[in-house]
Amino acid sequence: MTEAATPISTQPDYSAMFTGLKTVFESERTMSLEWRARQLEALERMMIERERDFLDALKADLGKHALEAWSAEVSYVAGDAAYCRKNLRRWTRRRKVGTPMVAQPGKSWVQPEPLGVVLIIGAWNYPLQLTLAGLAAAIAAGNCAVIKPSELAPETSAVTARLVAEYLDNDGIKVVEGAVPETTALLELPWDHILYTGGGQVGRIVMTAAAKHLTPVTLELGGKSPCIVMPDADLETTAKRIAWGKYSNAGQTCVAPDYVLADAETEEKLVPLLRQTISEMFGDDPQRSDSYGRIVNDRHFERVSAFLDSGEVVIGGETDAATRYIAPTVLAGVAADSPVMQEEIFGPVLPIVRADSLEEAIRFVRAGDKPLAAYIFTRDRKAEERFLEMVAAGNTCINDTMMFMTVHELPFGGVGGSGMGNYSGEYGFRTFSHMKPVMRRGWWPDPDLRYAPYTDRKFKLLRKLR
Repeated sequence: MTEAATPISTQPDYSAMFTGLKTVFESERTMSLEWRARQLEALERMMIERERDFLDALKADLGKHALEAWSAEVSYVAGDAAYCRKNLRRWTRRRKVGTPMVAQPGKSWVQPEPLGVVLIIGAWNYPLQLTLAGLAAAIAAGNCAVIKPSELAPETSAVTARLVAEYLDNDGIKVVEGAVPETTALLELPWDHILYTGGGQVGRIVMTAAAKHLTPVTLELGGKSPCIVMPDADLETTAKRIAWGKYSNAGQTCVAPDYVLADAETEEKLVPLLRQTISEMFGDDPQRSDSYGRIVNDRHFERVSAFLDSGEVVIGGETDAATRYIAPTVLAGVAADSPVMQEEIFGPVLPIVRADSLEEAIRFVRAGDKPLAAYIFTRDRKAEERFLEMVAAGNTCINDTMMFMTVHELPFGGVGGSGMGNYSGEYGFRTFSHMKPVMRRGWWPDPDLRYAPYTDRKFKLLRKLR
């Protein structure tokens, strides 16, 4: 009788890497403000010195024009690293808080401390921004980190792995390339925090895996970000800002306006202005424009192309499977139950849904999941306030799209189905820190009010001190 062959696992084992990172963290190397500052400076320098490597990779993966790739990815990461470095000492200081009379003599404060070893799982649509900006926050907080770039942007993943190893501390910061087997193996480890950017389906997998170790998670997901256009809006400017937000990166942006809500008269005026803007941005044949990107892969091309049957194509609609090209498209006459309205589009197809009033538009938005972003175009401050009060979203912008991403002082994150937790600037530092509460008590005086035996006199005094 022959001995049964032992099955060979195809799943990688990262336990030794994880143990090594834990050892580095326990050595206190990453807790040093000098180490953090050096790593952030190196990250900024990497983006500047190796700009061409990154721009070429983003062009190969997503067809991004150099200007778009630089502004939304390379410069964004460099600026984020610089901002974290410049504010590092302020963020890491103890923050004094008040101490009530009943706890005197004493002092109380909040003291930030790093979590340990964190995992950052990036997305393919902004493969630098959505991995390295999170890394900057993790470094600022004093953690060791592993970043897992998306395999759907393979050129950017490869150059990221190569250059991070060249510029940053390879003992405390690692890059793991790969696909599902690699991500699955990483998720089995007891991380101190996980930041995941992507879709809700995988977000649930990440959260389930994290729950086994009680690992906290930050999930940046997405959703159908609404764009309400009121009749009083400056429609020429509105059209430009919607088109820029929708068709940048060929619509593959988690905070892109997913659909427009407008009344019939506003829609009639807006459509020709959108057509004019698209022509100004990408020419009469956007397929020939080097300013217009491509869909990331064949699967997503087929998925987004199928949405073209969800309404009347009033702008665009052309496709080319060979180059994964989908023209900047606007759909009219779109019903609420049409396929294009059932999931995040994540492509250059913009449905217009009829809403005859602000209240009708608000009800429509509130009937669905809370989106990652929400937009309104109006001159009416009362309409603006009503929108802000009634539309829950991770991020909100009035009279523009996506521009909140440029403000380091604003947190970025989702709510409900669009995610949980946030980062950006100090909020990223806090995400990857434990804000430890501390109290120091004085030795004297030490009144006996809180000690047994309890008496009516003590009770009365304590009530007065409350």
